[in-house]
Amino acid sequence: MLLPVFFVRLSGRWWGLLAGLALAGCQAAPTEWPDTLVNLKTVQSGPRVQADELNGAIAREPRNTALLARRAALRLAAGQPQAALLDVATALEIDNAAGNLYFLQARAYRAMGQLAEALAAARQASEHGFSGPELPLLVGETHLAARNYPAALDNLDRTLRLDPDQPAALFYKGLAYAATADTSTAVQYLQNALARDPREPEILHQLAFLLNAWRIPADAARYAALGMKLDTTSGLLRYDYGRQLELQGRPDSALWYYRRALVLDTTVYRADYRLGLAAAKTRQPAAVVQHLWRALRRNPRLPEARALLAEALEAQNRLPEALTQYRILVAEYPGNPHWTFKVWKTNDRVQSALPDSLRITPRYYYRRPTAPVRPRPIDALPTRKFGVGQ
Repeated sequence: MLLPVFFVRLSGRWWGLLAGLALAGCQAAPTEWPDTLVNLKTVQSGPRVQADELNGAIAREPRNTALLARRAALRLAAGQPQAALLDVATALEIDNAAGNLYFLQARAYRAMGQLAEALAAARQASEHGFSGPELPLLVGETHLAARNYPAALDNLDRTLRLDPDQPAALFYKGLAYAATADTSTAVQYLQNALARDPREPEILHQLAFLLNAWRIPADAARYAALGMKLDTTSGLLRYDYGRQLELQGRPDSALWYYRRALVLDTTVYRADYRLGLAAAKTRQPAAVVQHLWRALRRNPRLPEARALLAEALEAQNRLPEALTQYRILVAEYPGNPHWTFKVWKTNDRVQSALPDSLRITPRYYYRRPTAPVRPRPIDALPTRKFGVGQ
């Protein structure tokens, strides 16, 4: 029996060596790999990646309109309307009777800001059998962007007949009534939209903005505070909260929120406007120029903004820029003697600072008047003596 003999022979002086090797083998065994978390920053996902993943399938089936429509929808969600429009155009060359393709085309045109083309594509979608609340909702929102408020309200009413609990339709109706100065009805529709979608920051912003404009800052504060909790990166909601503080007599706190709004979103021109007005009150022309210049680029019709900007530029001796602003004021308020005088006076100062070769108007030099020369008295006429008989 070989096996017992083998064990017998190991039972002698070899047993210690075998035990040592076994122990060393146990210690050299590989340990378990530690669990590692995936770095989510390096993981690519989202509609853009999903759209790219369809490239291979479309290359294998280039005439599959369903795949093209799917990629177009994903590209729209990824913010690529032009690429989506190309996919839709390719699909329509294959099948020009599919209403959903025209609806996608209308969405792409709307995302690109081409309102007339979006409405034309929406009509094609309706003619080719596309139905559902999404179509009148898109048409209503497009008419709202074009400031055609009656048509917008008609289409939004159609949407609500098809889907009475559609928060987007209620929201857009609120915006339409707000644009027509029916603030009470606008607030009612926005509150109805919020009841159906209570975690939408845009609804909260519009409510806070309208209530501030309606001079109800306490209610505006409630909506703005809730919106800031839901969206910590919204500059508009920071502005809304600052505005209600200003209306309640806390201007210093309001200015802090206005600055915070601009840190988060430089396009919140109303925050620039309020900061510019505050700087004008404290006589800080540099800050007035900084804030009001940016605000007027976004909205050239802000009350008193251009006048304050022109005067601040003049105070900083930036006369050519001030002259440009004064001329715009004359064009906006023709016949206003104050701005007409400012144009004349500032233009004279600008021309005086230029060398003679660059002046566009002649300069009349001042000469000290001299005393008039008194005329010499007229000499008396010589008298002629006549003799008797002459």
